[in-house]
Order: sequence, then structure tokens, then C-alpha cells
Amino acid sequence: MERAGYIQKTRAHASDSDGVAHEVVEVHIHGSRFAVRTRNLAAAVTGKISVQVEDLTHNYGFFLGSTRGLGRVSASGKALNISLFHEGEFTVSLASLRSVMYGRERTAAIVKIPSHDIDEKMRRVTTDQQQICATV
Repeated sequence: MERAGYIQKTRAHASDSDGVAHEVVEVHIHGSRFAVRTRNLAAAVTGKISVQVEDLTHNYGFFLGSTRGLGRVSASGKALNISLFHEGEFTVSLASLRSVMYGRERTAAIVKIPSHDIDEKMRRVTTDQQQICATV
């Protein structure tokens, strides 16, 4: 797995489309900046809900934009998996994420989950394998 970015908690608040200010955690992946609402992230860490990953813009203040992906706790309960709609899947350790949320650490590393696409060389039939043809 390769490092793709980091998560950091800032003291700044971001306003949504209704003008309501929310405390957010910044998610930086491949140079793009996203946000996750801290209140929702705390509930997601316990495994209760999925959390929205939203665009974060800075123009004389921080503003939340459209939803770009979802985050949910992994099946093992040890990581938060972030699935961005058109950019792939990423993961961050829950232990390091909790450290960032509660102020013990400044950042937590995000890594890219390898895609499940099968390479062409994995699909090739070798001389030891037998090809079976089927007609319908």
C-alpha cells in the first residue's frame, strides 16, 4: 500500500450551504482537500454510521461543498475506509485517527487500498493450464 495523504484536525469551523458552522477534520488525498464533520466522525468511529466526505474550500473562511465519498469502519474494526466516488478507496488506522481527534497527534497517514482489478498477465493461460470452450 502506498501513502496517499493525511488527516489533520484544525480549530477552524466550516459552514455548510445553510450557513451553519461545523467543526471539521481535514482530509488531504493526492493534493485535494476534503472535510469530515467531527460529530459524525465520532459516531462513525464507534461503527454506528457511515460518514460523508465533502469538498472543502477556503474563501475568506472554510465552506463545505458537495459529497465526494463515504467513510465507514472496516470489517475488522481497526480502520476507517474512505471510498471516494471517482478516485478509489483509502484507509486510515482508527488508533491514529482517534489520536488526531482527541489532540494527541497532529496528523494521521492515509494509504491507498490497492484496486481489485486483475492484471492481464494474471489472466493469461499458461502452457500447463487447459482452455475449455463452452457454447450456449
